[in-house]
Amino acid sequence: MLTAHPLRTLFVVLVALCAFSGAHAFAAPQSDPVADFKKYFKEYSREYQKAGKDDKERRAAVVTIRETVLSLKGIESAEVVDAILPTLKLEEPDIQSGVVTVLSSFKSEPPIARLVEVMATEKHEPTLVACLQAFQAAKYKTSGAALAKLLASKSWEVRRASVQALAASGEADAPKWIVTACKDEEPAVRFTAMDALAALKSKLVLPFAINALSDPIWQVRASAIRALSMVRAVEAIDPLIRRLEVEKGRLTPDIVEALSRHLGREFGNDAKAWRAYWDNLKDGYILMSEEQVRELRKGLGPRTGADADGRNKSGSGDDDHETKAVSYHDITTPSISIIFVIDVSGSMENMVVEKDRFVDGNYPSMMRIDICKTELARTIDRLEPNVRFNILSFATAVKPWKKDLVDASPANKLAARDWVLRLEAIGGNSKDDLARVGLTGAAGLDGGQTNTFGALMAALGVPERGALVDATYAVKVDTVFFLSDGRPSTGEYVDTDDILREVLRANELRKIVLHTIAIGEFQKDFMKALAEQNGGIFVDLGR
Repeated sequence: MLTAHPLRTLFVVLVALCAFSGAHAFAAPQSDPVADFKKYFKEYSREYQKAGKDDKERRAAVVTIRETVLSLKGIESAEVVDAILPTLKLEEPDIQSGVVTVLSSFKSEPPIARLVEVMATEKHEPTLVACLQAFQAAKYKTSGAALAKLLASKSWEVRRASVQALAASGEADAPKWIVTACKDEEPAVRFTAMDALAALKSKLVLPFAINALSDPIWQVRASAIRALSMVRAVEAIDPLIRRLEVEKGRLTPDIVEALSRHLGREFGNDAKAWRAYWDNLKDGYILMSEEQVRELRKGLGPRTGADADGRNKSGSGDDDHETKAVSYHDITTPSISIIFVIDVSGSMENMVVEKDRFVDGNYPSMMRIDICKTELARTIDRLEPNVRFNILSFATAVKPWKKDLVDASPANKLAARDWVLRLEAIGGNSKDDLARVGLTGAAGLDGGQTNTFGALMAALGVPERGALVDATYAVKVDTVFFLSDGRPSTGEYVDTDDILREVLRANELRKIVLHTIAIGEFQKDFMKALAEQNGGIFVDLGR
């Protein structure tokens, strides 16, 4: 745990004294908290620069600066805006989130007006993004034209943040400005614009979403399908069926849901059935109300789709259009781009407590690691040849099986299965004898901690700090299965709220579905939130 920086402590005391002196006439002359902030920030920034590549020292300096920024929350002054914006020059996500928190907390006009002035002249991209994020979070009422001007920024991140701020502004003309971003050269801006227009239920999204159904970037297609599911129109039905005829993998259920919302029918992934039904109906078809569709679907019983064997229930038997799903710990997905993440920290060597839940599994032992290895190996055995997959094991370090996704060929499945079955818990109870005589290195205790954050970032394809490659959302994987038994104990972030925030931020553009599986003693709320916040399913295997 990081200790408080002495200067930060002094600064917080000064702010508290300012508040006290305002209520007690006999107190010392009131200090200026903004002036004090400027003074101490200079020292904190020197500490940050001094840290250099030392991650621990850099992290401590970032925490200090963030908490100092947050101490200005509640001060209604335009001076606060000018005081804290220079902290964004350090380009640290934690500092940026602190700045956004302060900038989105204003209740009076002067600081909000100052933000508008800054956005009109500022060139520094992170500063502009932070200002726009504050407008989005607070839903400040201002001229939409001021936000729309930033749609012409050279930075796609600024353009994207402008779209989001406009969508939250409540401005009547916001959709007319946002729709121009549907033609943006940057895919992330295009799909953010479609997401925004769909949330606003604007029919302006329709031609762009229909066109984007064939986009080569799967995240763009995902937003297009979602938009057409939320903003229904007769002209979307035929394009959705055409997309279902060629789409493979995770997006097929989304297309099926969009079609069901239009037609009130349930044909699962059977494109031929949808086509036949629509061809007999389309002449003169009038779109039903959403309420009528809901009533129709209630009468159809459970939705069609993949059965327990992963095959289409209502399919015609044509293998070209059957969806063969992947099932892992009772979570079924049609994805064909998957990463499995398995915890091999020391606690995975512990025995399960609720043995009755596992007695029929034919496992080598009742150790958590043996149960999880066996189930993963069985899942790998069942993968269809069109699936691409990879595996990550993690404790303190994260170790991938392969550098990238590979085809589920017989040879690759056999190699993956062997790799999984050779995994061992690092630094577990079996190493206690070594640890007791001081051989902690040989016992692997340092290497057997739980680096949850590192494993999640690796699965999402987020480069490590200092890596030469640029961060990108254009990842190949669209589904992650994350299995762990422990509480985060090491890594850049250990606090679960911090991990949730960072995963959500990293996954906002990637749109990867994150399923979580827990076994043993774990933080249930954390694992459940990880799945829910990232479109996944949480499974509790038991203690």
